[in-house]
Amino acid sequence: MSPFWIVLIIVVLLVFFFIAVYNNLAKKRILVREGWSGIGTFLQQRNDMIPNLVETVKGYAVHESKTLQDVVKWRNKSVAATSNTEKMEASNRMNEALLDFFAVAEQYPDLKANTNFLALQTDLKEMEVSLNQSRRYYNGAVRDYNQAVAVFPSNLVAGMFGFTAEPFFQEEAGAGAVPKVSFN
Repeated sequence: MSPFWIVLIIVVLLVFFFIAVYNNLAKKRILVREGWSGIGTFLQQRNDMIPNLVETVKGYAVHESKTLQDVVKWRNKSVAATSNTEKMEASNRMNEALLDFFAVAEQYPDLKANTNFLALQTDLKEMEVSLNQSRRYYNGAVRDYNQAVAVFPSNLVAGMFGFTAEPFFQEEAGAGAVPKVSFN
């Protein structure tokens, strides 16, 4: 076999290798975007639920306006967020505000018995479970993608075609701390 054919075979193999690596990276990036889309869908559904929940509680918790304002504030920031980082931050702050919100609701027995409130609370809890599942899926897709972007030899292809690492959905600050429980 002549040197020309050997070089041609090597070049063709390298081209196929680069195509395979590029396609693998592209597929993983699509999975990351799909994962983020799932989170975005659940965040939007949660944002749509919040006004109904706040309106239901307003009549009972007249003296708890700061807690209600925080929930509304973070809901609005979540809706207005444009980057993934802003959406993550707003989501984490919304989680904190909702914990305070439900702690306040516990102080009003009539509210806890209100069927609208109970239905909204149940829907929101189910939404949070789905949102957490979406976050896990997203982080798994990001892990696989970031590994492919970082390891040799796919990092060479990633660098040539602009594939960059994606951020993980971070846990809330203080999520590892033990919550304070008080029975007054």
